[in-house]
Amino acid sequence: MQSTAKKAALPVITLAALGVVFGDIGTSPLYAFRQTFLTAHLAITQASVLGILSLIFWCMMLTISFKYVTIIMRADNNGEGGIMSLLALNLRTTRIAEDKKIFLIALGFIGASLFFGDGIITPAISVLSAIEGLSIATPIFNQWLVPLSIGILAGLFIVQRHGTGTMGKFFGPLTLLWFLAIGGAGLLSIIQTPFVLAMVSPHWAFNFVVEQPFVAFLTMGAVILTMTGGEALYADMGHFGRMPIRLAWFLIVLPCLLLNYAGQGALLLRNPAAIENPFYMLVPEWGLYPMIGLATAAAVIASQAVITGVFSMVNQAIQLRYLPRLTVRHTSDVERGQIYLPFINWALFISVLILILLFENSARLASAYGVAVTMTMLCGTILISVLAYGFWRWPMWKVALFAVPFLTLDLIFVASTSLKIVSGGWVPILIGAIMYTILMTWKDGRALVFNRLEKDALPIDLFIHSISMGNETKFVPGDAIFLTGTPNIVPHAMLHNIKHNKVLHERNIMVTVITRDIPFVAQQDRIQVEKLDDRFYRIAMYYGFKDQPNIPNALKQAYEQLEFEFDMMQMSFFISRDRIVHTVGDGMSPWREKLFISMQRNTSPVSDFYQIPTNRVVELGSQIEI
Repeated sequence: MQSTAKKAALPVITLAALGVVFGDIGTSPLYAFRQTFLTAHLAITQASVLGILSLIFWCMMLTISFKYVTIIMRADNNGEGGIMSLLALNLRTTRIAEDKKIFLIALGFIGASLFFGDGIITPAISVLSAIEGLSIATPIFNQWLVPLSIGILAGLFIVQRHGTGTMGKFFGPLTLLWFLAIGGAGLLSIIQTPFVLAMVSPHWAFNFVVEQPFVAFLTMGAVILTMTGGEALYADMGHFGRMPIRLAWFLIVLPCLLLNYAGQGALLLRNPAAIENPFYMLVPEWGLYPMIGLATAAAVIASQAVITGVFSMVNQAIQLRYLPRLTVRHTSDVERGQIYLPFINWALFISVLILILLFENSARLASAYGVAVTMTMLCGTILISVLAYGFWRWPMWKVALFAVPFLTLDLIFVASTSLKIVSGGWVPILIGAIMYTILMTWKDGRALVFNRLEKDALPIDLFIHSISMGNETKFVPGDAIFLTGTPNIVPHAMLHNIKHNKVLHERNIMVTVITRDIPFVAQQDRIQVEKLDDRFYRIAMYYGFKDQPNIPNALKQAYEQLEFEFDMMQMSFFISRDRIVHTVGDGMSPWREKLFISMQRNTSPVSDFYQIPTNRVVELGSQIEI
């Protein structure tokens, strides 16, 4: 019965996956094919059109169909995918030396940083390229393209706080309609010029590369635009599973994309002047405005998927302690993955706004886009190759058989797009560099703070022994909950409480939240309770990097194990509010220390992040020098 139910649900899940996973790659035909000719100022001939179409066909088959859908999607972390999951899997392997794993962390951080840049560029280029269809209908709209794009995106970012549950119901059917429309438009053009299907023969790509090597090299920087969003297939695997994503790709997305690209190529063979906008010129005059409307909807869906992906990635980084705490709001009572981060939302919107005003059209934005995509793919290829060696235990010859061809292809893409750094490629590099600096500074800063705390700390066993031997300490009714990241030493808040108030509570419970390198932790594995003596207890709370910690709920579960009565009104949560002070000496460079201190001061309150009632929180400050 269960397998029958799963089979019945498969079409529904596949349709839902269409709307979330494939929005980005599905909007690529709006600008990618035209950009391949504009990038190299290429003359439109039979050889150039079929050569480029052949390159697109084989790159999509090798990179998306084989590398991502067949190989990388095998690397699931308890069903989850994405750069953070890939990094977590790599860090578990014992085949890689511990001192070498810092390079894997750096690679993961670079990939995550570039994905953040992708989250800025995708909404800008997708919506702009969709709206540009209006200029084909009538030149009257030319001056309104940028304001219209900004208006649509402003609306999209404003509704984020309400969640995507309601809109999400329409994403799948709308995206299916989009793919059928672009595939149908391409098919009508192919029927008129069926010779274009010769593009499946690799000899066209080979001849194009051999006869015009430099032009082909330049063109590769635009061919990569046909694969933007390919990493989303892996990143969203946890939401839908492998099978629905693979079915959607091979049955709907890949055929419709190839039909559309072939249709655009056929149109250019008949009418080279159509290079002005081959996507919209495929469409009959009566269908132009409906297609513009559908393209805009598809662009909004693509943007929504990327924005949600950025929220998810940032939340994972926070849980793994790679970023400071930020306000995270849950927008659904049913789906725990639907979250909203106000700071990230508005940071993305301001960045997208600046990009649109800076570049003004999709052709100029495409230069910036390619660099982000190629470097992200390169990071993914390196990490999956290391994973195959260290985690899957592939022999070296098998790893090389996979890694060498794909690393070569990725490096060609990176080299080609690097020529566009001056004309826009600097944008994702700048965004990535800023995000990477933030991630590494927070990671290194936290390590410095923990080292300092442990150096000046009092072991908890010694403290409990001294308390039990002395008679001066007074105990007051109630439970004191101390949040601490170092369970073996006395929390600063506990020491300050004794120092200033001269008292301890009847029950003192030290709580440590531990994020494991898996997406979710089962409820039965959430709590580990340890009794130190009659007045002191230690509780470890385990969460996955996609779980949202809720300390009161976990504490209630722990109290059931201890057979204590759970009464929130008898509890006080003591939290150390550490003030980090910069000093001259070992550690990070002064500017990084100041950046870390600034981030630490602007983190969201612990009580908000861990969902602790604010009226039960006592904050005690301490000063830490780094």
